[in-house]
Formats: sequence, C-alpha cells, structure tokens
Amino acid sequence: MRLFAALLPPEDVARELAREVTGLKGLPGADGLRWTGPPGWHFTLAFYGEVHEDLVPELTARLGRAAQRTVAFPLAVRGGGQFGQGRALWAGAEGDLATLRLLAERAEAAARKAGVAMGEHRRYKAHLTLARSREATDVRACLEALAGFTSRTWTVDELALVRSHLPRSGVRGEQPRYETVARRPLGGAG
Repeated sequence: MRLFAALLPPEDVARELAREVTGLKGLPGADGLRWTGPPGWHFTLAFYGEVHEDLVPELTARLGRAAQRTVAFPLAVRGGGQFGQGRALWAGAEGDLATLRLLAERAEAAARKAGVAMGEHRRYKAHLTLARSREATDVRACLEALAGFTSRTWTVDELALVRSHLPRSGVRGEQPRYETVARRPLGGAG
C-alpha cells in the first residue's frame, strides 16, 4: 500500500485555507493548474511509497514511539511557494518549524528501522500542496496573494499514517483519495 506520515490541519484551518484558495482560482495563471482540495491537504512528514502490508504494524509502532518523543507544538499555514517553475503551488508553515523538522526526521528514521525501503534523504521543506501542473506555469499572482495569508495557529498534537489511493478512472481532474490508517499522539498531548 502507498503510505506517508503527515500532519493534518484542523477542519477550521482547512476551511480558512479553502476560502483563500477560492480567491486564487480567479488569478492569472490559475486556470492552468489542477487544484487540490481540503481532503488532500496535509503536511507530509515522510513519504514511504509502496509498503508491504507485513511492515505496517512495525512502522505504526515505530511512528508511535517517534511521536511520543516529540512534544506538541504550534503551527499555522502561512504564505506559499512553488516547486518546478509552477509545477506545484503550495502553502507554507509558520510556528515551531524546528520541532516540525525533527518530527519529519523521526518519521523517516522510523520507516528505515521498520524495514521500509526509503529513497535518498532530502532536506525537509514544510509545505501543503494546493495545485499542480504538468508544465511550467506562471504562478506569481498566486504567490503574491498567498504572501499575505496566515491561518490561525493550532497545536499539533498527533501525526497520521496516511494511505493514498491514486486515481484509476482516467477521468481528467480526478484526485487521489486519502485514508488515515493510524493516528499517534505526540508526547505531552495526552
């Protein structure tokens, strides 16, 4: 199964971001993007790819230990950026980014220790993907609008192990479906 560890924003933060994204969709360059929606919004901590079912219990246990060793921390959605000359438009993060990076490192280490084959290690960049494009797209207007956006701050108190189901219908615009397989509380989260 295709898995990743993530932080899921609270529903009210997702609604706040959705209002911002509605405005972005009317800006120059936005019509060339495939927009994601609240069901797909998350801060990926570690992407695992295809994981054999036999490894999931060990991965889940190790993620639980990684979460327990990490204190709950404040986070907000703030600003935005792009990857690949507009191929991905994303919202950024503000808050205790040092703890966020530490949790991402621990989520990656948990997978390695559980026997999950991980690709090369990349420096963690907190982002929540809003839209994608198959080709380079001028997203400057969207970036300018996102520069002034900041959601309310919430306390991150759990990490989620999420399964993604890729589109299979071939229908243009179909989005992946996400299923939370496990939730693990952060240390001090109760």
